[in-house]
Amino acid sequence: MAHGGSGGPEPGIGGRFKRFQTRFQAPLTRAILAVIFVTGLVAQFVAPVGDALEGHAFLGGALLSLVAYVLYDAIQELVASARTPARSLVSSRDLSGLVSEAFRARDVDICFVGYTGETLYNELYHRLERLLDDPGPTRRVSVRMLIPDFCREMSVPARVGPDESPVDDPEFRRRLELKCQDYDMTLSGLAEQLSVRGRVEVTCTYRVYHGEPTEKICLFNKELVLHGLYDVDARMQMSNSGRVVYDPKGYNTDLYVWSARDGTATEVRAVAQWVRHFEGRWKLADAPSWRR
Repeated sequence: MAHGGSGGPEPGIGGRFKRFQTRFQAPLTRAILAVIFVTGLVAQFVAPVGDALEGHAFLGGALLSLVAYVLYDAIQELVASARTPARSLVSSRDLSGLVSEAFRARDVDICFVGYTGETLYNELYHRLERLLDDPGPTRRVSVRMLIPDFCREMSVPARVGPDESPVDDPEFRRRLELKCQDYDMTLSGLAEQLSVRGRVEVTCTYRVYHGEPTEKICLFNKELVLHGLYDVDARMQMSNSGRVVYDPKGYNTDLYVWSARDGTATEVRAVAQWVRHFEGRWKLADAPSWRR
């Protein structure tokens, strides 16, 4: 899984060593300094120990090690408080590895906020299909997709006007709505097949929000968050009519990564905040037109 210090789903030996160093360097250093302090203090007042170590300035050495311990602890706290959270940047095209990593869990929870969700849909479709043959460790899957309400007037997506101002395009909106409806029915059909077999419980739910799609959010198992901004000025020429429309392309969107599993304390808090943000928006969202 990608995390705050790595952009790929599978960290290499260097990445694992870095996490090991980050995790154990501070407690190991403190332990060594504490041992030096205690040894020096005991050697100063217990003659047999002092004689065995053949030292004559144990108290001074012990005090120096104590000062070093205090300074080290203070410096570590200062560095931790000043550290900028490491956030890697991944492409939407990298979702395949991230989705595969998420499906290694027993309970899979995937949430999306954005445009049509086509890139994520393709990955979910293939992963759910594989569960029909081999569910592996997965026993529960929850997929929640939050997309725009294409039944309402919109400035993005929209037709590009003569002065490049957006002009609402009901025909284009309807086309996108039908595409998302097809995605919903396909994933829901797979979910029903898997649930009927009894080995994996799968739910897939679509809801709609009011407003233009300006950001893309993916949450995996409530421990990994991807967030990016759509290029709302992206355009596409319709092949059937020749008109040009504003149409954000999600697969070109770069995404910042926050990880609660391997990240800093700041990243853990950020992930929790993103999860609350999604849950709040999900409660406010409506069922799509084809589910009403």
